[in-house]
Amino acid sequence: MKSVRRDRSTPPSQGPSNPWGEVLKVVGLSLFMSLGIRHFIAEARYIPTESMVPTLQVNDHLVVEKLSYRFQDPARGDVVVFMPREDLQAQNPDFRFAFIKRVIGLPGETVQVIHGQVLINGEPLDEPYIAAEPTYVWGPAVVPDDAYLVLGDNRNNSLDSHFWGYVPRETIIGRAAVRFWPPNRLGAVTPALLYQENDNQQLGD
Repeated sequence: MKSVRRDRSTPPSQGPSNPWGEVLKVVGLSLFMSLGIRHFIAEARYIPTESMVPTLQVNDHLVVEKLSYRFQDPARGDVVVFMPREDLQAQNPDFRFAFIKRVIGLPGETVQVIHGQVLINGEPLDEPYIAAEPTYVWGPAVVPDDAYLVLGDNRNNSLDSHFWGYVPRETIIGRAAVRFWPPNRLGAVTPALLYQENDNQQLGD
């Protein structure tokens, strides 16, 4: 009996391919990559309130990066996104959503707000980014270990640490790094951003 010699130039038939299977593979891989990036590296957020005016306007869209805080602690001046503590979420349904504020007091520091100024360990803090001097008095108080005191740049119109206390390190999602919308305000969100005169004129009230 003679054997049948296979022509090596012609691959064996594998049957018709399934186009839907290929689509599902591509969609699954894309979804896996996007979720991984969002969970570990960065995500987009938008600003719903005026608590961070003039630094951030309502409907500004930001990239919140998550990677740096895996290797270092938040620094004073960082604009951070965080989830409210569980006790606050239980008290108020609005506290189910992430907040965005500026880091002012670091762990172990004594913070006080008095005479329209923030004092850190008794020394005044230079803050060129705020909308107006705070009209309230707070402290002095020591920031607990592994927690931060955060305030909105719109000091007199912000629900922040002077209302509900400190932000635990573990609740911080990431740092506001870049504003990507609207296009005329595209740029980095920096700790001590100096504002152009025409930007201030756009604030209105």
